[in-house]
Amino acid sequence: MRNRDALATRNRVLRLIILVRRQKVIVDSDLASLYGVSTSALVQAVKRNLARFPGDFMFQLSRSEFAALISQNVISNGRGGRRSSPYVFTEQGVAMLSTVLRSPRAVAVNIQIMRTFVQLRRMAAEHEDLATRLDEMEARYDMQFKVVFDAIRSLINPPAPSKKRVGYLAAVR
Repeated sequence: MRNRDALATRNRVLRLIILVRRQKVIVDSDLASLYGVSTSALVQAVKRNLARFPGDFMFQLSRSEFAALISQNVISNGRGGRRSSPYVFTEQGVAMLSTVLRSPRAVAVNIQIMRTFVQLRRMAAEHEDLATRLDEMEARYDMQFKVVFDAIRSLINPPAPSKKRVGYLAAVR
């Protein structure tokens, strides 16, 4: 696969990865499109090799999960005749698909999907590292910027207004 095609595939894969049950997954119809096969052919190949796809590699969406994804426009509304909820594949499930779908295109696409998942993990780790470093800096420089923090707190929580009345009635009494 040429670099330009690989980059386009990687960007497409990034858009297809969704979060379901706290796991990054790709919907079966999206994978089938990437691999250049029909969704039914992909699902059929998986069902023939079901022992290779435990629950942490692939699972079927519940009706409510499926409805939520349709309402978020993550997947189509199913008017094409889909009779059951789609299957979704985790990173390990996608890797296992390479043993089931053996075409050259499937191998090339699988490599790009794996690289995309790795890129996502790397980005998440960098984000976590940045948050940790910010916390360390705040703890280290807290005393030096105490005046600034106190000023900000006084703006956020202004002093309570005085009970003294102002105006004509206050002078008469």
